[in-house]
Amino acid sequence: MAILINEEKKLFTLQTQHATYQMKVGPFGYLLHLYYGAKVADDEDLSAYVTPVEYSFSGQPYDTGTDRTFSTDILPQEYSVFGSGDYRSACLIVVNQDGSRESDLRYVSHEILPGAAKPEGLPYVYDNGGEAETLSILLEDPVTHVQVTLYYTVFENRDAITRYAVIHNASGARVELERALSMCLDCRWGDYDLISFYGRHVFERAFERTPVRHGKIVVDSVRGASSHHENPFVILCSHDATEESGECVGVSLMYSGNFLMECEYDQINQTRLTMGIHPQAFRWVLEDGDSFTTPVAAMVFSEKGLGELSLRQHAMIRYNVCRGEYKLKHRPVLINNWEGTYFDFDEEKLYQIAKNASKIGIEMLVMDDGWFGKRDSDFSGLGDWFVNENKIHGGLKKLVDRINGLGMKFGIWFEPEMVSEDSDLYRAHPEWRLCEKNRPGVRSRHQFVLDMSRQDVRDYLFDRMKDILSSANIEYVKWDMNRHLANVWSELLPSDRQGEVYHRFMLGVYDLLERITSAFPHVLFEGCSGGGGRFDAGMLYYTPQIWCSDDTDAIERVFIQYGTSFGYPVCTMGSHVSDVPNWGTGRTTPLNTRGVVATSGNFGYELDLSRVSDEELEVMKKQIKIYQRQYDLIASGRYYRLLSPYEGHIAAWQFVSEDGSQSLLDLVQLKAKPADAPLCIRLRGLKADAKYRITSGELNPVHTGNEAMDKRLNIPMDTVMSGAALMHAGLYIYPHPFGDFDAKQFEIHEI
Repeated sequence: MAILINEEKKLFTLQTQHATYQMKVGPFGYLLHLYYGAKVADDEDLSAYVTPVEYSFSGQPYDTGTDRTFSTDILPQEYSVFGSGDYRSACLIVVNQDGSRESDLRYVSHEILPGAAKPEGLPYVYDNGGEAETLSILLEDPVTHVQVTLYYTVFENRDAITRYAVIHNASGARVELERALSMCLDCRWGDYDLISFYGRHVFERAFERTPVRHGKIVVDSVRGASSHHENPFVILCSHDATEESGECVGVSLMYSGNFLMECEYDQINQTRLTMGIHPQAFRWVLEDGDSFTTPVAAMVFSEKGLGELSLRQHAMIRYNVCRGEYKLKHRPVLINNWEGTYFDFDEEKLYQIAKNASKIGIEMLVMDDGWFGKRDSDFSGLGDWFVNENKIHGGLKKLVDRINGLGMKFGIWFEPEMVSEDSDLYRAHPEWRLCEKNRPGVRSRHQFVLDMSRQDVRDYLFDRMKDILSSANIEYVKWDMNRHLANVWSELLPSDRQGEVYHRFMLGVYDLLERITSAFPHVLFEGCSGGGGRFDAGMLYYTPQIWCSDDTDAIERVFIQYGTSFGYPVCTMGSHVSDVPNWGTGRTTPLNTRGVVATSGNFGYELDLSRVSDEELEVMKKQIKIYQRQYDLIASGRYYRLLSPYEGHIAAWQFVSEDGSQSLLDLVQLKAKPADAPLCIRLRGLKADAKYRITSGELNPVHTGNEAMDKRLNIPMDTVMSGAALMHAGLYIYPHPFGDFDAKQFEIHEI
């Protein structure tokens, strides 16, 4: 059993394959956290690790009488509250009817439920049938009767535990929530590092490792989206944790809006990690009998380092978060017209792109921004989701039928949450934008944000998208969001409920996503927000892949995809080959390198094929064939980070099939070094007693103009080694890839 309860001791033990999570009802009914770490015996009682000690200026609940050793400010809590003597980061702040902000939660009851608990209107980690069970624990404030039910769903074989809270007002009067986080994790001992992933537009999810120190580390977003700037996935790990050793916990918030993560190191060197909806500009009214549900937080544990943590996190996302027909189905190799044409296209230009693409094996054309309304630039047209027949002569169906006639699929771009000031929609419904009516509003990319909390807005968008998607054989949608929220005010809510708008906006987005993906289950939906500005587990519940970044420079993508890989599997990352010099960096990288990097994701192209040489077209044909042949290995295999781009001038990563019979090794040289030392890479995930043949991939050509030099630098390899030798002695590669930005690929097969 995954959930074990000692009724006499009120001891709750959650067991996964490799981890134990334990808590108990302590004195006076407080729910105390005991342990989260490597697995211990089912009957182990770790209560001794929670020892009451008196600390000055850490007060005691009144019930304790003369005992000055019991303090909520010192003892580890399962769900921390404000106002009752715990001065650390709080999960819950309630404004009571009398204006006080005191809460004091005590244990009432518990229950074991089958399967995964499902929060209403929010994404969650689901149970495929018999994979999970849930423990619910009811807490109540004995004075106000505000109740909090904590839900813990245990996925034993995933080493994952998900958590969320439902706050119920049984007080008999109105209360308001100023802070309602999803989880609290108190760690009694150990020195930790916090790994987070910061960035900006075209520089997302950069790896950053910080020792946890006294005070607080904050990772957050108040942009109305999870954002390019921080990501709602963090790792708490031991100082000595590496890719292959050390204990670590990965925590994902399944939420795509404003979020807060606080990591606090307190006066007696305990670490508290809290995560949930950001309390800035949040205030939620609960009338008597109302409830509020927090987003789901998912925790994944590894006792074998960061690499194993990522493997377990990837499996949870791939099998228990992503949904729909394309959860495990092959994704088509596509070409997107954006970087090839921008707004300057018509149906004939799109057809020619598709015709050229079909000749080299590309499987889908995606028509990006500019096909609708009056949309010749980003100054106008958003919201007018009607085909512009001045560009698409004869209508959408005629174009799609022509594309399908080439044996290709067709996809389309939408940005549903936005509206242009110069649009028929805005002129008809100015009240539909988010903005207080006496202000002109903040423009970003020349557009405003629609009030997604409104049912009439969502109904309009659903009807327009449904009409478009029903009008032709459209098999892919890119769902974009190209600005963040400001002027957050909704006309339909009274003044005392404006603090609900940010969250209601996000609930509205999820509602529209659920409606449209359910209505079109055979369509592949890809999320996007100026690239990777909303790359989170919440969006992956609706869109099984997300455009990883608008930065398509291969070298920059090595770093972006490296950081992304800690929390998200390769099958979720949209990654394309684009033109050179790259639009964002001016850098010129070899086509082979662009292919190696882009095939480490959902592969596609973003360029004008009419400007590509015949030799390059032949290389592209090979890239597509190799990707299609290796698709299952890349999309569903185990992914290992071998050489970090942050620690040297060569980055390396490896894919290994689930049965360990085949592998793919990718190397990218970020900067060449003269007379460099030989490279020896220890591979991972292979079968120790198996024999493997290693061959250099088909896309490793170097042309220096010197035949002898070319032969030496192309690293001819056809050798046989045991799995044990490859993992412990390593694969010896010399000479290195040649020149800045070169890449090599090696295929490894069991014989």
